[in-house]
Amino acid sequence: MATLESRLADMLKVPVEALGFQLWGIEYVQAGKHSILRVFIDGENGINIEDCANVSRQVSAVLDVEDPISTEYTLEVSSPGVDRPLFTAEQYAAYVGEDVKLQLTMPVAGSRNLKGAITQVDGQMLSVNVNGKELVVALDNIRKGNIIAKF
Repeated sequence: MATLESRLADMLKVPVEALGFQLWGIEYVQAGKHSILRVFIDGENGINIEDCANVSRQVSAVLDVEDPISTEYTLEVSSPGVDRPLFTAEQYAAYVGEDVKLQLTMPVAGSRNLKGAITQVDGQMLSVNVNGKELVVALDNIRKGNIIAKF
């Protein structure tokens, strides 16, 4: 997770948890005036639109006071959904055996895009079975990781 996203997660974790939700992760997509700050929340009984609105109001208040992003951006608060993004070693470990899609910063086995089943998480290293081959990826090399939803 990038430094800004880490600072934002630290800043927003307590207010989100105070409302009874888990801060699943933070994603900041920088695009000038069209930048987006996505705050993913999860809860025991799932998330509905009212939950997102309540968290959005609380998070907006914190962001207005702290002002961690100096440029314009749009705040989005949502559930991680069925193709949930994964941010931490603990989240990857919870989904051992599940298929993931990974976008990497640096290539592994000649590719920056991998699809396969998570076989193990050891510290900050993720093992993924890609087409029968076991690949090991450092978590800090993952730009974006998502569960592949099964229907």
